[in-house]
Amino acid sequence: MELEAAKLIGAGLATIGVIGAGIGVGNVWAGYYTAIARNPSAKDDIGANIWIGFALTEAIALYALIIALIVLFAF
Repeated sequence: MELEAAKLIGAGLATIGVIGAGIGVGNVWAGYYTAIARNPSAKDDIGANIWIGFALTEAIALYALIIALIVLFAF
């Protein structure tokens, strides 16, 4: 196998983490809207936690992207 083909395959496999992050972000926001629908007065209490959960979940996608770029361009 050529080195360029191995790089492309490795970068593609590294971006699988983006799929998981997309599912995680969807679950975070779905839980937020469900909580607000059940108890609208708790919106301010839940608001700070939702952004922390969103940021941590989105960081997974950024890490996967950085690993894919390292595989493509560093070796």
